Amino acid sequence: MKLLYNPPLLLKAVFPNSVWNTKNKILVTFDDGPIPETTELILQKLDEHKIKALFFCVGDNIRKYPFLAEKLISHGHTIGNHAFNHKIITKLSDNDFYFQVNSFNQFMKENFDYDVKYFRPPHGKINFSKSFKIKNLGMKNIMWSLMTYDYKNDLNIVKLSLSKYLKKNSIIVLHDSLKSQNIILESIDFICEEAAKKGFGIGEPSECLN
Repeated sequence: MKLLYNPPLLLKAVFPNSVWNTKNKILVTFDDGPIPETTELILQKLDEHKIKALFFCVGDNIRKYPFLAEKLISHGHTIGNHAFNHKIITKLSDNDFYFQVNSFNQFMKENFDYDVKYFRPPHGKINFSKSFKIKNLGMKNIMWSLMTYDYKNDLNIVKLSLSKYLKKNSIIVLHDSLKSQNIILESIDFICEEAAKKGFGIGEPSECLN
């Protein structure tokens, strides 16, 4: 059961170039945004709890909604690379892989003067070749140690995952998407409740990943 929420130690050992846990504080991450329906609501809730999160954004969503990327940055959050078109990178040729990663980074630099440090593969699909290529691009590949399954849109599943498997060094995956729209704000509240109950701190990306 635990392996559904926290990847096995063997898998983590096989990909030493990837980051699976923080040093000693919880890191909250969001995949797949930004989109108008959820991003601004998430920002309001994070401000309420004084949380600085890591948003793994899809490049084409930033192209469509640049004002949301500006808001992420202005609110003090970190933007990570989730590929320009949310392609599964293990299925891509090297040229297509580099396009997905480099187009995102170039777009952020040209439009926001923003240097992207972190990458998360869409759908969590990674292999040896792509792992080393990410490292050689000077980026950190950020995986996770707590999958909440918020995209199933069932708050009870999220609460189960957090109450049973939240650790002081967890990297939590949430989604900035329509799939989790109805429960995302309550999910953030519950993270804060569980962290406080267990005496865990919630950190900023820079302190959690450096």
